[in-house]
Amino acid sequence: TLLEDRESSNSAWHILAEQGIAVLGADPEQGGIREAVLAQEELGRAACPAPLIGAVLLNVLQAGASGVADELLASVHAGKSVIAYGLTAGDFGEGSVFYERAKVSGKRAFVEGAPGATHVLVSVAQGIAIVPMSENVSITPTPGYSVPALAEVSFNEAAASLVELTAQQHDNLVLLARLLLAARALGAAQRGYELVVEHVKGRRQFGVPIGSFQAMQHKLANVLMNLDGMRLSLEYAAEQFDAGADTWQLDAAAAAAFASPALRQTILEVHHAFGAIGFSEEHELPRHFRRVHGDTARLGGVTAMREGLARLLLDEEHALPPFDLGRKANAFRTEVRQFLAEHWNETHRAEQLKIPLAHRGWDPAFSRKLAARGWTSVAWPREHGGQGRTALEQFAFAEEMESAGAPTSAHTCAVHLIAPAIIAFGSEEQKREWLPAMARNEISCCLGYSEPEAGSDLTSLRTRAERDGAHWIINGQKLWTTTGDQASHVWLAVRTDPTAKPKQAGISVFLVPLDSPGITIRPSMAMYGHTFCTVFYDSVRVPDSAMVGAVNNGWQVITHALASERILMGGKVSGFRALFNELVAHLRVARCEERALRSDPRIRDRTAQLAAEIQVARHFALRSVRMVEQGKVPMIEAAMSKVFFGELMERTLEAAIDILGTPAILSEQSQAAPLHGRIEQALRTSIMMVVGGGAAEIQRTLIAQRGIGLPRA
Repeated sequence: TLLEDRESSNSAWHILAEQGIAVLGADPEQGGIREAVLAQEELGRAACPAPLIGAVLLNVLQAGASGVADELLASVHAGKSVIAYGLTAGDFGEGSVFYERAKVSGKRAFVEGAPGATHVLVSVAQGIAIVPMSENVSITPTPGYSVPALAEVSFNEAAASLVELTAQQHDNLVLLARLLLAARALGAAQRGYELVVEHVKGRRQFGVPIGSFQAMQHKLANVLMNLDGMRLSLEYAAEQFDAGADTWQLDAAAAAAFASPALRQTILEVHHAFGAIGFSEEHELPRHFRRVHGDTARLGGVTAMREGLARLLLDEEHALPPFDLGRKANAFRTEVRQFLAEHWNETHRAEQLKIPLAHRGWDPAFSRKLAARGWTSVAWPREHGGQGRTALEQFAFAEEMESAGAPTSAHTCAVHLIAPAIIAFGSEEQKREWLPAMARNEISCCLGYSEPEAGSDLTSLRTRAERDGAHWIINGQKLWTTTGDQASHVWLAVRTDPTAKPKQAGISVFLVPLDSPGITIRPSMAMYGHTFCTVFYDSVRVPDSAMVGAVNNGWQVITHALASERILMGGKVSGFRALFNELVAHLRVARCEERALRSDPRIRDRTAQLAAEIQVARHFALRSVRMVEQGKVPMIEAAMSKVFFGELMERTLEAAIDILGTPAILSEQSQAAPLHGRIEQALRTSIMMVVGGGAAEIQRTLIAQRGIGLPRA
């Protein structure tokens, strides 16, 4: 029910307070900002404007400073008092309020919850004034998208108590308010999404459900990514605040900066999908449209939110930090980082840069050091010669290796993708023969998946294997085989039953030496500076012992390997975080005609926008890893991660060219190239991140049909 009047709103508040919601924010043990964010999300979903934000801000003030009366807190927690709030945050026309001798005067616009409130929190130069409503306080509603309406509140020497705050403490309070507003907007957008999903499943045009149209499916896949990305960012930022983490402001600023454009675009797309039906005021959707726009425009809107994030990155010189992965994974991260400081420092990296790009990614001496510590098999179970590390520890390892640019790519496929599948599906003989050799880096692998008619649709592969006694005869062709000219073996997907239904039921997997008779490898130079190959298989004879898993059970083997690939993808995202941090460090000192780039408001705004989106990409990757840790296969979640990160990588690097101009397109051979030419090199690689491993369009269709449940065409 839409609660528009003060009586309904305050009645709902009294009921909610009886459930204990009014105490949120002060003590994580009783319910911190994490729980407040969840509650706000549900209030937004229900279109209920209960005055929770004011209560949470009061609780935070009480926990962090003195000046909040115990009687007021008790009254708020009992649902008897209602707190409105009017904070200064950079809104045009927000007004000024002055505190002197326990009284306030002035005007404050855009106050939420003023009608029906017993007290109002208002920003003053010294901190926050707590003003009881009295005849010296007048309220003028200012109708707009916010329901109930925001108000302009005038103070004429109204009695007040003061909570003294530093400028930073005040900014922190505003940042928390932005998180709470974003959470409520998220709930409203989520409800709109739920409504439209049901609508497009049932609404028929041209004889079919409109949810079967590819354009509609891709639209709603984007909506789901925005909603999930927003939720992951908000919840993590709230958790970091409750944990007292040093980086919580950056996490919160990133979440707030992502909220406004993402949620506004979401609710617009929901309206577009509904058409005229959702445009009627009799429908529920308009109230959610108002809530999303009303809440995301508040407290300075996206401009102020991005400026806050830009200030942290460009002025205070913070970097996007590693995520908190828990005690064990954090400790392992520290161990890996200390190892890299000694064995892969600036001197080692400089030596690697002297090697032609096409041959980088492998250093035998470094590999031996990894093997000596057991880190080539860090993720394997102990009974198979590994360290039995958790998925989060593997993620920490991959993050640090990628962030340091460590040369591990030549054997990554074997030890991180293929070996786990062999452990799960291989015979005891295969484990004894292959796993120790992989751990010693004596076996390196490439993937033999894609074909001329089987790219994103791997189930359409035509390379065949036919039984010949105790052997199999393989014929066919594979395309785009990365490192096919350098690896010792290929992890080869072939069709062993051409009549199987469904098509994936007739696929098997072999591990085949690439020096086998009948294999012809034709390398090509890819745009990203390394080779990929076309590989021909002409009557290649392999024994039964080369098949991993049962006949025609290859699809299960392949999807199992995907779980490990998700962890590696998380490492790739973190590697890109490291590149972005280097780009931001360059922007701090770069100048153009004596003008500091960091002072350009357009550059500051765009840098912050990209930083917020990179944080979302990292949250997507981490979610997939957490699911692997729980024994789940993150098929849909990983598709979302891949789509979001691949396209973001392109956007970020194109933005770097916009900002830096001609120097950004120079290669590493030019001394004038910023970041040693890594910008132009990474942009070329980014295309592969979008189309490789299943094109973004295919992934969106997968998200829509299997994740959202939309009908096939």
